[in-house]
Amino acid sequence: MNENPMVPDLDLPEEPSGHALSGVASMGHAVVPGAIDVSHGTILYLEDVTVSFDGFRALNTLTLSIDAGELRCIIGPNGAGKTTMMDVITGKTEPDSGKVFLGQSIDLTRMNEPAIARAGIGRKFQKPTVFEQHPVWENLELAMKTDKGWLASLRARLDRTAQARIEETLVLIGLESEARRLAGELSHGQKQRLEIGMLLMQQPALLLLDEPAAGMTDDETMQLAELLNHLRGTCSMMVVEHDMEFVAALSGETGKVTVMAEGHVLAHGTLDEVKRDETVIESYLGR
Repeated sequence: MNENPMVPDLDLPEEPSGHALSGVASMGHAVVPGAIDVSHGTILYLEDVTVSFDGFRALNTLTLSIDAGELRCIIGPNGAGKTTMMDVITGKTEPDSGKVFLGQSIDLTRMNEPAIARAGIGRKFQKPTVFEQHPVWENLELAMKTDKGWLASLRARLDRTAQARIEETLVLIGLESEARRLAGELSHGQKQRLEIGMLLMQQPALLLLDEPAAGMTDDETMQLAELLNHLRGTCSMMVVEHDMEFVAALSGETGKVTVMAEGHVLAHGTLDEVKRDETVIESYLGR
């Protein structure tokens, strides 16, 4: 029986024995689309994950879970391990120990970065990454979840369904009037929304957003909050952020917020609950 309230009791596959587990992607092999098993209501969980760099524990037996369709905000001081956690989830960093599963059966620790992306995890870093010399429309087209082989790309022609998806995404991210404009000419906030749109074109099941509001004006921050709230329920999201007004706009009165410090979970609950937590006040928020 799992005694940790942060992770539900799940039917875990047996430990690896040299053969790929049924339903689990091995290194470099793509997971069948739609194969994420969220029958227990959980899309992501980490259990006792530890990562050390030259003796420093960036993650220290970190345990947390994200429900399917949930928008979870992760806060905490610099050096708390938030970015390292995302690196582990996306395969950029290999944990020393612990379990990281997407759904019930996809063991992310056994997969490389491209395979994890194909499995349905999209990640946005703090600095926007777009094709600045291409129009906004082409950025979304290039990001579309299609066969990227050279022959398929050479023969590719947008069908009506694909065009409609791009048009819908442009409206969703508020850039329909900028469709033919070069991405490099957009404001910082517009570039951030464009990159999120590019991730959405890949139809992710889970979005990881690392400080997406950094460098934005107040108006741009609220526009981004409106976008992410609109996406709530269409995919699961993990948002790492320092801007507490932005976190409040995302979490509302009932949304869950996880506070990290020194590589593990310090507190978990609604924003009001964690703001009243004495350990959080001492470690992060201050008096």
